[in-house]
Amino acid sequence: MRFGARSLSLLFSGVVAAGVLATPYTAIAAPVKKVLVVGMDGLNWAKVVSANAPNLDALAAGGTLGESLLYCPSLANSSSGPGWSTIATGVWPDKHGVKDNTFAGKQYATYPDFLTRLERVNPAYRTYSAVDWAVLHTQGTFSTSIDTRVTHDGDRDGYVAADEKITADTVQNLRNGNPDASFVYLGNTDVVAHASGTGSKYIAAIEKQDAQLGQMLSAIKARPTYSGEDWQIVVTTDHGHINPGGGHGGCGIDERRTFVLASSGGGARPIDTRLTDVASTVFNHLGVGVDTAWKLDGKPVSVRANDAFDGLSLQSRVDETGIPASVKGWTHTAPAGWSVDRSRMPSGGVTEWRGWSFTTDEFWSRAQGGQDRENAMRTRGVFAVADSDEFNDKAGGTSFDSTLLSPAYRVAAGTTVTLNYVTHYLQEGSQTADVSVSFNGGADQLVKRYSADARAKAEALPVTVPAGATSMVVKFRYYNAGNNWYWAIDDLRVS
Repeated sequence: MRFGARSLSLLFSGVVAAGVLATPYTAIAAPVKKVLVVGMDGLNWAKVVSANAPNLDALAAGGTLGESLLYCPSLANSSSGPGWSTIATGVWPDKHGVKDNTFAGKQYATYPDFLTRLERVNPAYRTYSAVDWAVLHTQGTFSTSIDTRVTHDGDRDGYVAADEKITADTVQNLRNGNPDASFVYLGNTDVVAHASGTGSKYIAAIEKQDAQLGQMLSAIKARPTYSGEDWQIVVTTDHGHINPGGGHGGCGIDERRTFVLASSGGGARPIDTRLTDVASTVFNHLGVGVDTAWKLDGKPVSVRANDAFDGLSLQSRVDETGIPASVKGWTHTAPAGWSVDRSRMPSGGVTEWRGWSFTTDEFWSRAQGGQDRENAMRTRGVFAVADSDEFNDKAGGTSFDSTLLSPAYRVAAGTTVTLNYVTHYLQEGSQTADVSVSFNGGADQLVKRYSADARAKAEALPVTVPAGATSMVVKFRYYNAGNNWYWAIDDLRVS
């Protein structure tokens, strides 16, 4: 059996069992939890793989690396203001309010950054933020409640010099100070990509920032108290860049690419990571309970969504020839216990979307960009889609009518259960979307009918269980649909 520090801390001084210990043992203190979050602006992970970046490579090899895609207009631009606000607050732009780099509509009073949350939970936490995109401090993305804020102006002094100053200040604080939670921003990768694209100069900028990260990691290891500490290192980015020309802000796949890299996890590559997970990862490592009143959209990167769809084996395109053949992102095969009724579907239409299908953000949004598919940001990993709009793009793709059926859930008669799920629904014309339940194989009972847009929404629908009922199946039927929009469903849970 292997004992970690947490296990050893449970050994208290004194005799454990009569006659076993002759000498009392002294309790061993649990390690002190600390977190460093490093934000690297506009960093495409695929370019990190191409670079000589030993520190990032080592964190990925031993940690958890989750890649995901951003929203895009009309919800918010794939730009720095919304991106860093999402990272800092742990909620999506429809909550934190930042849509672009003007920061107009910001809701930081309701959704503060994770360092400010820590200060509110316990002012004894020592918090630190260091940025050289000064607006992250002047706009309050990281607030004045933080104990130590270091601000340099990369727009004035140049980001090469400003990143060096940020690194020096952070190294000094990590080695000789005693921060519990820190956020550090490095911006030169973004500046280089805008000026020169994602070629050799961008690779060189990545390598420079990797070396700066290495200085911070060395400073942590040089701390005199390091042996009694448990550090979580998180590296993340606010958006990607168009490859190879550079630039971002729109709906392109490369400009929407982000990642969250955490130093623990043993090389895990989860498919259910989202950019909102940074804040929750910080709280989880520090042992801070997340209040439901915070209404966070994230989860720790170490915690899996446990959604049945995420385990499906996916395949490459058939009719969607605009999607690269290398992208495996859809299937008609339902998970164990689930089923799809396609008996009312016509024989024509686009193969991938004949009835309810299971897909990923990248595959689905590549099918047709700029139609709000990108903004189904509360889905994770693999999710279910009924897309009559795309189905109709090939002859015979009319009269969409298909039902997604859940496994049978055990229920108790006379109680009320809640259907929790994520939905992304766009209404047009006569299309209809019904959520129904069937008890013990009986007639369908309508729970909700969608007749208006319900974009990126987390639902919680109460259902009364009738007398004599012991099981319940949930059904999602999408019908009366031709060249209309779509319906996406994810993460069904019956409480």
